[in-house]
Amino acid sequence: MTHIAIQGAVDGKNIDWMEKVTEEQYNMKPSTKTNAQSDAFSSLLTLDDIRTVAPALARYTKETLADLWKRPGLSARDRSLVTIAALIARNQTTELPSQFNRALDNGVKVSEVSEVITHLAFYSGWANAMSAVAVAKGVFRPRGIGADQLPPASGPLLPIDKAAETHRATSVEQNIGSVAPGVVQYTSDPLFHDLWLRPALAPRDRSLVTVSALIASGQVAQITYHLNRAMDNGLTKLEASEMLTQLLFYAGWPNVFSAIPVAKEVFEKRTK
Repeated sequence: MTHIAIQGAVDGKNIDWMEKVTEEQYNMKPSTKTNAQSDAFSSLLTLDDIRTVAPALARYTKETLADLWKRPGLSARDRSLVTIAALIARNQTTELPSQFNRALDNGVKVSEVSEVITHLAFYSGWANAMSAVAVAKGVFRPRGIGADQLPPASGPLLPIDKAAETHRATSVEQNIGSVAPGVVQYTSDPLFHDLWLRPALAPRDRSLVTVSALIASGQVAQITYHLNRAMDNGLTKLEASEMLTQLLFYAGWPNVFSAIPVAKEVFEKRTK
């Protein structure tokens, strides 16, 4: 048997020796606080950080955003769902650690955060979901969140609305079947026959994060169906209105203004 060891070196040195430590110090485990600060908060900017670049932005962050989160009409929990959905959809990971922590503090369950990431893999792309997984992993660890708090990979599903599903499937087949049969297949299963029926996230909340992600991504053509579905699933007009207001700051004015005519049409048709 032959053992081969390869060791790198820079300018003839392969290690920099620091101060001597005791055996006790060497065997010490890093503190939970240190891990939490390193894993969950390393990407965050403080108000002082923002002031060094954009003092007015720091003021808006401190004053205007604080006011936004206190508005009635949409609970803090739901505002967190809207916000993390927008950030995942736009792959904006700098804000995600603080918003994941905020969501958990606002009453969003660990299982729901996990399920939002899974859900948005289908609506914002696998790569965006993987970026969110990397951030969430760093947030979960210092909170002591383990596998026992996560939703199972598979299991019993919610009952399907057969009439609504038949209507959806027929429409998709008519519009897409001749162009991309594979899209029809995957839209039915796993999307609507599996993902949308997973019980870890209520249908109303799935709709809320879906519409939020569509608006944040500028996908106006898809909003009509999903906003109607959201309201069928229990989202009120006031909550939908406040969702749009929340997204002004996390998706930008242009995306929200593009979505407002669609939302207006949905609201008007539902009142007739």
